Amino acid sequence: MPTARMKLLLCALAALLLLSGCAPAGAVSEPALTPAGPAAPTPSAVPSPPSAAPHEPQGELEVHFIDVGQADCILIKQGSAAMLIDAGNNADASAVVAYLRGAGITRLVTVIGTHPHEDHIGGLDAVLLAFPAGSVIMPKVAHTTRTFEDVLDAIEAKGLSVTSPVPGRRFSVGDARCTVLAPRSAAYGDLNDYSVVVRLTFGDTAFLFTGDAGAESENEMLSGGLPLGADVLKVGHHGSRTSSTAAFLRAVSPSAAVISAGADNDYGHPAPETLARLRDAGARVYRTDLSGTVVAYSDGRTVRIQP
Repeated sequence: MPTARMKLLLCALAALLLLSGCAPAGAVSEPALTPAGPAAPTPSAVPSPPSAAPHEPQGELEVHFIDVGQADCILIKQGSAAMLIDAGNNADASAVVAYLRGAGITRLVTVIGTHPHEDHIGGLDAVLLAFPAGSVIMPKVAHTTRTFEDVLDAIEAKGLSVTSPVPGRRFSVGDARCTVLAPRSAAYGDLNDYSVVVRLTFGDTAFLFTGDAGAESENEMLSGGLPLGADVLKVGHHGSRTSSTAAFLRAVSPSAAVISAGADNDYGHPAPETLARLRDAGARVYRTDLSGTVVAYSDGRTVRIQP
């Protein structure tokens, strides 16, 4: 049974989400999330993005798939800008903060909590309290857990608001360009399908970050009209059999796939069926349960991966 404080916080989150990311006065300035076209209430009506002028990126892009066991945490660095997608379990909080500091992070342009499961947002409150952040992106769904309440408390304490993900909206991390692809519906039966999915491009290279999105969300993205192709795919839901459908992998056509999972985890992740589909798609698979933290580097033309 949620406490009275939690009810107030959940109501506050709903109000913040309705603001669609309008930060309060005095908050750290955040990058504009520029729509690719007029926002539409249904996924089928979301327009394809207009052609963009060629952009020559400067420097190198780093994508760190941080080993947080049976959880997700991804650090993206480009030049002096950085973004974090998820922050592991509650028990990973201090390790995540230490990793970011060790990587030279002093500020995060954007922080994304893909969906409110503890293995994705557990360390998010510690990160928000440790580093200034420009914006916080979370889906329009509440969760009656102490972990979720802690994240809302941290957002409030830092004077931030929540930016609601809208498919087609764009933002930048240095010279890297990000487009929100999902979630595309207002309600799902599975909390995983609320996952914020982002496609990042840097020069001619692309990365796709899928949180725990399952087959339902993947099917919506397939019919959504936005580009899905990526050199590197962060495999959905730790390699679960309910994600990474054959049709979705054909559309993404990744050369490499990274699975974030814990060694000898109780869920059997990654599933043999998923590994087979990735193999059939021609993707080379990297796993944090086998190799620890995996880091991908892009110069805008090619991607190299260091397990």
